Amino acid sequence: MFEITTFRLAPEVDEAAFRAVDERVQVDVAYHQRGFLRRSLGRHRDGRWLVLTLWATPDDADAGRAALDASPLGARLLELIEPGSIVVDRFDGVD
Repeated sequence: MFEITTFRLAPEVDEAAFRAVDERVQVDVAYHQRGFLRRSLGRHRDGRWLVLTLWATPDDADAGRAALDASPLGARLLELIEPGSIVVDRFDGVD
C-alpha cells in the first residue's frame, strides 16, 4: 500500500534542519517497522513537501504511524511542520 503525506514546513524552519530530523525518522523509526518497504522525500516548487511510504499492508501502515506518533522524533518532526498543512492519503497497489 502507498501512503502519501504532504505538508508545508512551519515558517522560519531551516530546510537543512528539517531534512536532518526527517533522515533520523527514516533511519531510527521507519526502518524498524514491520511491513515497511520504502520511504522517499520530495519537495514541490511551491514549497509543499511529500513523503511517499510503501507498506506491505494497511495494518503495517497503521502500526508505523502509531510508532511515529509515539516517538520523540515524531514529535520533533511535527514541530517543524506547519500546523494544519498535513494531508495523508493511502492507496492500494493494483499491480
